[in-house]
Amino acid sequence: MTPILHKPRIVLSDIARAADVHVTTVSLALRNNPRIPEVTRNRIQILAKELGYQRDPFLQALVAYRYSSRPRANPPTLAYITNWSTRFGWRQVTAHPEFYESARKKALEYGFKLEHFWLREPGLTHDRLSEILHHRGITSLILASHSREGDDRLKFNWPRFHAVKIDYLPRDPEIHCVANDQFSVIRLAVQRVRKLGYRRIGFVMHRGWNHGVNRLWTAGFLCEQDSIPSKDKVPPLLFPQREPADEWMSETKLPVAISPTLFKQWYKTHRPEVIISKQSFISSAAAKLGLKIPRDVAFADIFLEDQDHGEIAGVRQNHETVGSLAVEILASQLHRNRPGIPEVPTTTQVEGTWFDGKSCPAVLHKNESEASSV
Repeated sequence: MTPILHKPRIVLSDIARAADVHVTTVSLALRNNPRIPEVTRNRIQILAKELGYQRDPFLQALVAYRYSSRPRANPPTLAYITNWSTRFGWRQVTAHPEFYESARKKALEYGFKLEHFWLREPGLTHDRLSEILHHRGITSLILASHSREGDDRLKFNWPRFHAVKIDYLPRDPEIHCVANDQFSVIRLAVQRVRKLGYRRIGFVMHRGWNHGVNRLWTAGFLCEQDSIPSKDKVPPLLFPQREPADEWMSETKLPVAISPTLFKQWYKTHRPEVIISKQSFISSAAAKLGLKIPRDVAFADIFLEDQDHGEIAGVRQNHETVGSLAVEILASQLHRNRPGIPEVPTTTQVEGTWFDGKSCPAVLHKNESEASSV
């Protein structure tokens, strides 16, 4: 029997000998480090490919672990850049505080320090902040909490920076993004309430919140409605009204709640058996209409903060995972030294988790009840 001959694994020292350079030069070149001239980097990378070099994933994991666990006197800084109407206004909004706190904790795990920068600091321009970050040696940015009425384009000297977005704003530049998967969250909610026996499913959403996530809320709801009989379809209720746009484009108007008049008109017209929404959106309007949950209408919260001892049913969106993943993606860019706007930006979406609750109990319709008693 002819023995199987294994081709010896190509290692960095093999490439170094072939390229007539030090092994450290090869290591830096394969990580695209700018300390090595571009011509040299390209030559070494082409040579490594010709020799059949493959990275050892276990070794890379070990290096990353040793790098992250090494104590540092002066840890490198990651910039957390917000563009809210006030410096810390985002702390009063659903999800945004969790994004920041989870990013901060993950940054510490990786040996970084997270520092907040507010883009609307008086006298601060995009160009000036870009220069400040550059001169401080800060090359890694997380763009988060950019309000809808803010600048739609962030004008930095992007080849200098590694960057990732949390959520979809700003629209420009198109860089890697981490966000909650609103499309699957609303679909999950509709699927679960249907399994509980509800037929006429209502959905109430703030128009600006829908706009800020590329209308994924309504897209997911309408997708699920395709399988609902026409007689049971309830149109989604978006508030405020489409005009004037300033009413829903502003991020400063708190609390966010639907007009009792608009809610009453929709509810009386369509008579939903269950409403999927955010509790604070509808609680005041429902109370003024005299509705009791779940006696008069069931309710599922798609912004479930916690399980509330099983009182409220709905979807927890796992916001803390979003901030953590943003730092992981940024660390990966740093490790591979991939600054600038990516040729193919990616979006990583975090799914939600459904929890049953007393606000949305299982129901039996009349014909089902009669069939079960036979």
